[in-house]
Amino acid sequence: MSNLQRQIAHGQADIGRLKVESAADTLKANNPDVETVLLTDKMEGHRLDEAVARADVVLDCSDNFALRFALNDACLRHRKPLVSGAAIRFEGQVAVYDSRRDDSPCYRCLYREEGADDATCVRNGVLAPLVGVIGSLQAVEAIKLLLGIGEPLVGRLMLYDALSGEMRTLKLRKDPACPACGEVCGTA
Repeated sequence: MSNLQRQIAHGQADIGRLKVESAADTLKANNPDVETVLLTDKMEGHRLDEAVARADVVLDCSDNFALRFALNDACLRHRKPLVSGAAIRFEGQVAVYDSRRDDSPCYRCLYREEGADDATCVRNGVLAPLVGVIGSLQAVEAIKLLLGIGEPLVGRLMLYDALSGEMRTLKLRKDPACPACGEVCGTA
């Protein structure tokens, strides 16, 4: 209930329901022709691996580093593009990691597991509309990847500062010493 102000797929009447169920109902209400596959089990281990293997594009909308690293690793194993988005306080970021491209960095090129803390919205707060902005940017990147149009944010990190209204993009390079995709691992 504490985060309903930033939800578009859930309302007061959905409290107590599984999020995947209420999200599927909202999607069907907006577009009755949409097909949904509900994954109700916690996505970890072989379940996560199987789900990523079946996907065309993976969108990381999670709020914890452990899942972010696990998604990155599964996307590398299955050579699936990963659209990563994050928002906290008044700032957000979006990047695309596409292991189908030899020059693409991965999530671990930017963030190392040992340096990650679980800074969450619950602990630090987030401006509710910011989550929608970042989610919309992720959706645009996923559509570009699926349709093969435009220039996805591969090798770039888009940063949005909601307080200043500024957006900037930084270049990301593949780290040859990355423990997940670097040359040391033999996967480069």
